[in-house]
This record gives sequence, C-alpha cells and structure tokens, in this order.
Amino acid sequence: MLVISAVVFVDTMFYAVIAPLLPRLSYELHLSKLSAGLMTAGYPIGTLVGSLPGGVLAARVGPKATVVAGLTLLAGSTLAFAFLHSAAALDCARLIQGVGGAFSWAGGLAWIVAETSPERRGALIGRALAAAIAGALFGPVIGTLANAIGRGAAFSVVVLFAGLLVAETRRLPSSHVRSEQGVGNLLAALAMPGVALAMWLVALPALASGVIDVLAPLRLHHLGAGAIAVGATFLLAAGAEGAVSPVVGSLSDRRGRLLPLRLGLALAAALLLCFALPGHAFVLAAVVVAIGGSLGAFWAPAMALLTDAAERQGLDHGLTAALTNLAWAGGQIIGSGAGGAVANAAGDAASMIIAAGLCLGTLGLVLSAGAVRALTASAR
Repeated sequence: MLVISAVVFVDTMFYAVIAPLLPRLSYELHLSKLSAGLMTAGYPIGTLVGSLPGGVLAARVGPKATVVAGLTLLAGSTLAFAFLHSAAALDCARLIQGVGGAFSWAGGLAWIVAETSPERRGALIGRALAAAIAGALFGPVIGTLANAIGRGAAFSVVVLFAGLLVAETRRLPSSHVRSEQGVGNLLAALAMPGVALAMWLVALPALASGVIDVLAPLRLHHLGAGAIAVGATFLLAAGAEGAVSPVVGSLSDRRGRLLPLRLGLALAAALLLCFALPGHAFVLAAVVVAIGGSLGAFWAPAMALLTDAAERQGLDHGLTAALTNLAWAGGQIIGSGAGGAVANAAGDAASMIIAAGLCLGTLGLVLSAGAVRALTASAR
C-alpha cells in the first residue's frame, strides 16, 4: 500500500507540474492559447489512450509488471520534457507521461483490489487517492522550482525517485494468476447496467473538476485575485478533497457505497449552482474550496462501487482499473473542453447549471429502485 501510494503520488505530481511552467513555456516557444491548452491536455489524452492497453497488460502479465512499465514510461518521458525545447516534442512527452500514468494506475488499483477484501476496499482506495491528491499539491512546487533552477535540474532529481520506486516495486511479492481476458470481456461487462452506472459515477466528478479547473481561475482573476490567491484557492480545494477521500472511503465500507455518493451529489449540485453568484474573490474562493471537498465524497465509493460491479461480472481487476482510467480521463477532457465552450458562448452560470443538473439527475437515478437494485446486486 505504501509503494502504490508513492507511485500515484509521483504520477499526479507530474500531471500537476505544468501549471507554473506554462507561462514561461508559452513565452519561450511562442505558444498560442490553443497550443498551451494542447500541452496541458496532453496528459489526460495520454491517460485515455493508455487505459485499455494498461488494463490488458495488468490482466495478462500482472499488476506488478504494469506498475513497473508505467513508472519507466513516466521517468523516460519526464527526462524528455526536462531537456527538449520544441513544442511538438514537449506535447509528445506529456502524452507519454499520461500513458505511463494510465499503466501505473491500472496496475496499482488492480494490485490493491486483488490483495484486500471487499470490506476494506473503499478505505484503501481512499488512502491511495489521498496520496494522489498530495502529489497534485506538490506538483506546482516542483514546477515553480523548475522555473527557478531549470527543468533539467529539477526534474532529474524527481526522475531518480521514480527509479527508486521501480526498484522497490520489483522487490514486492506478487500472487497474480495470468488472465486471458481482453477488450471483449471489458465491453461485455460495460453492457451491464450496474457497471455502466458505476463508471458514470467516476466520470461525473472528473467532469465537474474539469469545468472548475478552467473557469475558476479566470473568474477569480476577473474579481481581482492575483496568481498567489488563485494558487492558494486550488491548494486548499485539493487539500479538502484529499482530507475527505479516506474518510468517505471508510464510511462506504461501513454504511454502503450509495450513502456518501448521495450526500456528495446533493452537496456538489448546490455548490455548483452557487459558483456564479459571489461578487467578491474571497467568497468565490470559499465556494471553490467547498466544491473540492464535495467532489472528494465521490472518488473512493464510486471507484469501489465500480470494482464491486465489475467483479460480479467476472471482470479481471486490471480491466476494471482500465474502466476507472477511461472514466476519469473522459470526464476530465469533456469537462475542460465543453465547460469552457459553453461558458464562452453563454456565460459561466450556464456551464455550472449544466454540471449541477447532471449531479441532480444522477442523484435521482441512484435514488431510483431500479438503479439501487443494479448497484446493490453488484455489491453483493
């Protein structure tokens, strides 16, 4: 558990490292807003591309080898990002980082699920998520350091840490039994209502997070917040999300997966509707932090629920982790792109009303008798 937590910490750290680097890279490489957005989106796009291969690899050769492959891809692509100086090369490096992240998450989640009982699954997934969020908090620190001392020096040290994690992962015992399952089995499981709904419950907070990541910095700046204030807001929001995840994961083990999900859906819908109301940066920052905490109520129970549902269909844990990666990456990409497009056409409030409506519609769905039967049957 400690090693997997360290792996996802490093993974999300490199996902978040781009923010402080982007202004300088845009100046040095003469990037347009579209080019800068493409570089930022390279990581989740890579995660989307690597989801199915990572899941199949975890099923065929085991979570241990998949984690090692993910860390190796991450280390190599990060070295490339440290020393290359063209926009196209840096875009490719970010894409490969995302593929490596998909492999690391597929192997790590499959390993956690395979080694623990269902009664502890939510709590341990919550702990791994807390480590991942800590990595997202630390990423901008590394990015700021890279601005000060250079990308080569800053990233080389962190790549060394990734290499140590490879060595430590190889030392761990693994009891994996090779599976012959593939994409066909994954598609068959996805056709089951319980699996599809659980996957949507993973994608929804990623979608809402993507909308917030695009609109909150711009709106805070419009209300007079400086770069430090915007950074502090997102730091506190991620901290709230990281604090909530392990607590909610344990609660889902004791009281069932649906209780924290229903609470999170209701709270997130209310807070998203409040996003466009504040006329002061401090009040809006408080709303953004609260939204981060409400989204933290989704991740652990939703991912555990997806694992429960897929397990009932006989799906290998590695392919289940691929579904998690697909849901997260798809939600993040759609939320960032569609949220910004809708806001550009009709205003921030319109984007938030749509996101809140999705939460309320999903809440109604998970309160319905048919959905409850599908999800609780999967859990049993």
